[in-house]
Amino acid sequence: MPLSLNLHPAMKNYETLVDATNDLMKRGYTANLSLEGDTIADKDKNITLTADEFEIDEFYRFEGASNPDDTSIVYAVSSPKYNLKGILINAYGTYSNDSSSAIDAKLHHHQVSNNLHGEDRPTA
Repeated sequence: MPLSLNLHPAMKNYETLVDATNDLMKRGYTANLSLEGDTIADKDKNITLTADEFEIDEFYRFEGASNPDDTSIVYAVSSPKYNLKGILINAYGTYSNDSSSAIDAKLHHHQVSNNLHGEDRPTA
């Protein structure tokens, strides 16, 4: 069974990654975001966000059913500058991006790391 880990009292618990993304979309996180080097992109709107142009509103961690090292994190991201709310899904663990960019630092350390517990805290 996948593990959904949210670490903010106002955030919800979800059974699956699909449940999380569907609920976030219902709550207005409709942009499909992707990591593009040192930026996050909304390719549909041709918008590129640097690390200082977005906030992580919520995040949910899901472990793979067969391998806990295969983990994904779903981020609810907003950017007041671009009036944008979207979802970014990022692998963490075996298939994670090894980049040392400011985006990775923000996703895995700045806001998220402060809320993770013990062994869940990223070390890189």
